Amino acid sequence: MSDHALNPADYIRIEAAALHYLADRFDGPGRPAFDRALALCAALETGRRIATTGIGKSGIIARKIAATLNSTGTAAFYLHPTDALHGDLGMIAPGDLVIALSYSGETEEILRLLPSLARLKVPVISLTGCLTSTLAVASAEALDVSVSEEACSLNLAPTASTTVMVALGDALALSLSQRRGFAPQDFADLHPGGPLGRKLARVRDLMHSGDALPQVALSTPMPEVIHEMSRKKLGMTTVVKGKSLAGIISDGDLRRLLERVGPHALDRTAGDIMNRTPQTIAPTALANEALLQMEEKKITSLVVVHKGLVEGVIHLHDLWQLPNQ
Repeated sequence: MSDHALNPADYIRIEAAALHYLADRFDGPGRPAFDRALALCAALETGRRIATTGIGKSGIIARKIAATLNSTGTAAFYLHPTDALHGDLGMIAPGDLVIALSYSGETEEILRLLPSLARLKVPVISLTGCLTSTLAVASAEALDVSVSEEACSLNLAPTASTTVMVALGDALALSLSQRRGFAPQDFADLHPGGPLGRKLARVRDLMHSGDALPQVALSTPMPEVIHEMSRKKLGMTTVVKGKSLAGIISDGDLRRLLERVGPHALDRTAGDIMNRTPQTIAPTALANEALLQMEEKKITSLVVVHKGLVEGVIHLHDLWQLPNQ
């Protein structure tokens, strides 16, 4: 490390270089170890959890890895090594798995946990910068997070090393999620709150249904159709045969009808002028999918249909507050 002052871009480049080195490592000689670690995680039985542990900066990263695992479908929790030595080890049960983070591989508090974990027959996956360390040797699998230098000008503060720990933890969590077939709908179920929750809300949670659903029969006269559209204020109405969707009528359909036939338009029925091939969406679809479909088709509403039956309508206004793509 040069002793001249670095600018912010230099610090970022050092950490970026560490990530490139990490990617090359696990795209090459480190891949078998990663695959074995992934297999250990994937082998967890239903109801068993992953505990992450670490001290200091590594502990903060361990918390983040546990959070990522939880949000992508794998039950996990953070266990402070010191608290574990004073009773919290009871949070771990046979059949669980531990991911331990220690750059040196010689963190005393973690090493003191190893005999108890062995007694419980709980395997350990370590993220460490030294594959010959006590922790690495005692682990079922050790993943190499070594870096050539820290971004710190003194080469002391954990910076590049913690960055690669985060990235490798993410890679493990996301690979596990993919192996288990974790789907967007599953992600939505785990993120019901805030802007992300709204983006991942299901159509059924946002649609207009019941009394708010604009709906007329095939034989409904045009004056009544117009009244229904005005009353429900969605710029359209569904046309149903029984409870099945037959078509829709939009403000645009009305305007075009008036342009073609003038006042005689009021002599028609809903069935005469409806669009028989409306765009529909399932109630279980994500709100973001509805927004993309409306943008692609350049329309402002979708009929929510399940097994041919009308359940509701979702309008573009309902989706305007979704986060940007």
